[in-house]
Amino acid sequence: MADSPLIISTKHLHKTYIMGDVEVHALRSVSIDIHRKEFVAIMGASGSGKSTFMNILGCLDVPNKGEYVLDGVNVGRLDKNQLARIRNEKIGFVFQGFNLLSRTTALENVELPMFYNNLTNKERTDRAMEALRIVGLADRYHHMPNQLSGGQQQRVAIARSLVNDPAIILADEPTGNLDSRTSVEVMEIFQHLNERGITIILVTHEPDIAEYTKRNVIFKDGRVKSDILVEKRRNATEHLKTLPAIGEDDAEEEAA
Repeated sequence: MADSPLIISTKHLHKTYIMGDVEVHALRSVSIDIHRKEFVAIMGASGSGKSTFMNILGCLDVPNKGEYVLDGVNVGRLDKNQLARIRNEKIGFVFQGFNLLSRTTALENVELPMFYNNLTNKERTDRAMEALRIVGLADRYHHMPNQLSGGQQQRVAIARSLVNDPAIILADEPTGNLDSRTSVEVMEIFQHLNERGITIILVTHEPDIAEYTKRNVIFKDGRVKSDILVEKRRNATEHLKTLPAIGEDDAEEEAA
């Protein structure tokens, strides 16, 4: 990807938290470049700094020292309103807990990020329906979250992350609440989105999930311990062909 332009560049990021009388160094001089169309897994044990790093990438936190450039914009020079705007326009977020509004349909959940974009109702609906179509849920647009499976709820969350045509998608443990097959289905969606040219950065503690990405960056004690390309990347579509459909295991047990 070295021939693709940079989408993210961090230089010597430091982040320190004060917890009582203790100074916690969450990040220690982290410098990472990520090019457009990359698919990167951020890994590491609890307390390694990966979550702090992702929060900074998502403009949800700021470093004490260092520089962060997102799609050509020096984030450190932005005020709160500008940070909110860049979060809305440049970044799509996907979370472990889905973060859907429970009394709102799938379509309305997907529309939410567009309410600050001066779009007409029809434009919002059309874009939201297209995003739901991309993740295979156009026929469930009128369903409430409690009428959807966990995997379907995560698909809605992914659709919501797409509607503002973001420069990057940040996914924080997006398979953490899902079973094995559904996790692979979600990774299949991410692989397809990446093939469409979207840059994806995914936090995971699961090595098997990281095998679906193109690059693994591992944090330890606030530093980058390793940064390697995935040589034998798993193809989620091919892997799904080898897995039993949901419910097949239970049927086989009953037959036995």
